Amino acid sequence: MKHGIPVNLPGFSNRPKSLKILLNPQSHKKEATQVYYEKVEPLLKIAGIKTDVTITQYEGHALSLLKECELQGFDGVVCVGGDGSASEVAHALLLRAQKNTGVETDSILTPARAQLPLGFPPRHVQPVDVCTFSTSGKLLRFGFSAMFGFGGRTLALAEKHRWMSPNQRRDFAVIKALAKLKPEDCEISFLPFNSSRDLQERRAQEAPKSAQQDMILNNGSMALIIARNTSRREFIKHLKRYASVKNQFNFPFIETYTVEEVKVHPRNNTSGHNPEEQDRPHETASESSFPWNVDGDLMEVASEVHVRI
Repeated sequence: MKHGIPVNLPGFSNRPKSLKILLNPQSHKKEATQVYYEKVEPLLKIAGIKTDVTITQYEGHALSLLKECELQGFDGVVCVGGDGSASEVAHALLLRAQKNTGVETDSILTPARAQLPLGFPPRHVQPVDVCTFSTSGKLLRFGFSAMFGFGGRTLALAEKHRWMSPNQRRDFAVIKALAKLKPEDCEISFLPFNSSRDLQERRAQEAPKSAQQDMILNNGSMALIIARNTSRREFIKHLKRYASVKNQFNFPFIETYTVEEVKVHPRNNTSGHNPEEQDRPHETASESSFPWNVDGDLMEVASEVHVRI
């Protein structure tokens, strides 16, 4: 026993012995580095696990690193960071898997699995589903969750004001997006979970959706949440419930479905804002594209997006 922790590891033949660590120093109020070296690394040393630590320097650093670095000597990759870091690392590992197995991302149907497991301390082993986001048959990215409409426009506004502090630009973007709130003219089609292959057409005037339902993480399904056109006042009530114990989906304009895949097809040729507004070029996505929020990253797409598990 070391430091009060029983070391009964020889019997676990499949335990990791070498890990690649990717650490985002900006995460957890810039305390991630301290947390890792004070709480995580000592446990890995006690377990006799070798580590190779990279402290990321900029957004996209983990993605570019994992595309090229040698991973053959590692039993897994550990991400020390927030949701954005986790999404970036998962996306990078899956892109690498497609490249290594010769899968063409221009016509991706069934993605190859990542060769290495991805860990987030202090989580246990848990298989999870990941979505593909594609347009016209071409892969855009992998991700865990997405928002189209209000969530996408809010992020697009925030990205245009990165000179502000994170909290300031978040609050500014939410207020600005609410002030300009209008329904998205789009067509939504989806395949219900465990149903026939015939897509059910759902046409929606959509005041955009927000966060996720609680759901099983690896059963091949995803939650589709649609917020139909409603008043600004009612939509704000819906948003406020995400910070409370009340059911945020208990509104007549909210619809929820369990699905296998979704297509979102914008029916107009602009991104939904008045082109005569003088401040528009500085505050929204480009005129020919629609903003999506995928795991906290801005994705701008000009046409239909197909989301599949």
